[in-house]
Amino acid sequence: MDLVARLRSAGCVFAEEEAALLRAEASDAETLERWVARRVAGEPLEVVLGWAAFAGLRLNVAPGVFVPRTRTRLLADLAVRHLADRPRPVVVDLCCGTGAVGLLVASRVPDVLLHAVDLDPAAVACARQNLSSVAGTVHLGDLDAPLPDALRGRVDVLLANAPYVPTDAIAAMPPEARDHEARTALDGGTDGLDVLRRVVARAPRWLAPDGVLVVECGEDQVGELAQAVSAAGLQPRAVRAPDLGATALVAAPRPSPVPGPPGT
Repeated sequence: MDLVARLRSAGCVFAEEEAALLRAEASDAETLERWVARRVAGEPLEVVLGWAAFAGLRLNVAPGVFVPRTRTRLLADLAVRHLADRPRPVVVDLCCGTGAVGLLVASRVPDVLLHAVDLDPAAVACARQNLSSVAGTVHLGDLDAPLPDALRGRVDVLLANAPYVPTDAIAAMPPEARDHEARTALDGGTDGLDVLRRVVARAPRWLAPDGVLVVECGEDQVGELAQAVSAAGLQPRAVRAPDLGATALVAAPRPSPVPGPPGT
């Protein structure tokens, strides 16, 4: 059977594009056949190839590691906008996966001091490869736990593409994600916000006075997450990018009240 037909029969929506990539990347016919068999069996194309494209970047991807989605570019766009003209800005990328968002920010903003964190050793290994070109520091651990204390109160942008899929919704995800990405990269608990609430609660200790927290979430989660942001003492602002199918919440420290004149 023709390669495109094999991929299409396996449910690959962009069979022609995938076939072209597989042919271009395979070193020989034997490798091509092995890769096609893996793809037909349901492995993500990016894992088969060993790399993922993200906003013009090429990132190493290993089996089980979360594959960066196009919509997540919104987080990087918002970070870059906030960091305009800042000297030596500090960026932290929690739940970093391959390091895609941090790398995109560092490729657009000069002299970024970048720290990234993930709980999955395989993701950390990928991120260390991907962020080596921008001298990023990648930590293995739970959210902010491994970050150095020296960063407290100094972070200009705290990014988090944390898992936000409700547990019961994972079964309806495409098999490429459901069956081949780490559960910890997908499962956000009963309402999808368990991890994001923890991120929000920890953000104030790290943010600079004019820093921001930028997180991805579902459109239907904005209201509930905004309440958690307010409870943490931050001001929430929802940002939607219909062209990317993306929703983000930006949270900033509340300005300190300006004292009135004596006697008021």
